[in-house]
Amino acid sequence: MKVLKCLISSILAGLSIGFGGIAYLSVDNKLVGAIFFTIGLFLVCSFGYNLYTGKVCYIFDNDIKYTLNLITIVAGNLIGTFIMGKAILFTRFGADIGKRAESLCNTKLNDTYLSLFILGILCDVMIYIAVEGYSKINYELGKYLALVFGVVVFILGGFEHCIADMFYFSAASMWSVNAAIRVFVILLGNAVGGVLMPLLRRAARQENK
Repeated sequence: MKVLKCLISSILAGLSIGFGGIAYLSVDNKLVGAIFFTIGLFLVCSFGYNLYTGKVCYIFDNDIKYTLNLITIVAGNLIGTFIMGKAILFTRFGADIGKRAESLCNTKLNDTYLSLFILGILCDVMIYIAVEGYSKINYELGKYLALVFGVVVFILGGFEHCIADMFYFSAASMWSVNAAIRVFVILLGNAVGGVLMPLLRRAARQENK
């Protein structure tokens, strides 16, 4: 039952990121799209859904069971983004969304693995800042600014978010072995970026004692 609950929460997180992806692909202005992409992380943080890029930041604060649950979370996130990516294609907006997603995917498919890995690291540094800020900042405006700035910076910077990329490849109908490998490389980069900031903060606190 716990596995099923985890999976359902993860699917809902994938659907949430799908909403963000649709919003981003629906506008011509990149800054506006980046701001409205925030809806995805807002839903995840507000309702406590399981999103891999957020959960991976805290693996060193939890036991091995938490780490193993990340497999279920990735699977659920993939299911959610796939459902959303395919569903939007059956609407009157589908052709345009699919075309824009295809452009993004071509960029990723033509990039190097090292570039994707580094961009994945940078992305999850921003995700950590966003989710940690939302969790720990005590005043409402600060919470939401953390989400907005974290998401906007990673999108404007062209950083790679593996779950968002799952949505883009689904909406573009461009899944392949090559695409899957590249998403996996980004996933690994996200993991490194996600634990980097917590470890550095811990080391800084110990140094100041």
